[in-house]
Amino acid sequence: MIYISRKEHFNAAHKLWNPTWSDEKNFEVFGPCANVNWHGHNFELIVTVKGLPDPDTGFVVDLKQLSTLIRKLIIDKVDHKNLNVDVDFMQGKLASCEILVMEFWKILEPAVKEITKFGGLNKLTLYETPRNFVEYFGEEI
Repeated sequence: MIYISRKEHFNAAHKLWNPTWSDEKNFEVFGPCANVNWHGHNFELIVTVKGLPDPDTGFVVDLKQLSTLIRKLIIDKVDHKNLNVDVDFMQGKLASCEILVMEFWKILEPAVKEITKFGGLNKLTLYETPRNFVEYFGEEI
């Protein structure tokens, strides 16, 4: 099995806020991430595809096609946006990296299947900061 990855970058603002909690509880749990005026990050999204090379091309996935797909389906919708307000697939959801990466998976997984002959989406890694990141393999608990 071969694993191949593409990294894309986007900037976005958000705040962590549970509308069912009091202001006090939100600030206690989320701290400065609950800032009423939002805060921003320089995100890095790494999309990893697994599979076997296509005998005609030698590729698991054409990285140019993968980059175009990621940019069209994800980056164009979240770059320089407020995740809580501007992003349709995040409406009504907590804007944590964990929820965000799960929503990315729902969008990318079927699209990646269409551009790979012998593989599919393996993992998404989303860096919020250089030290804080999440990985998602499409598994539900």
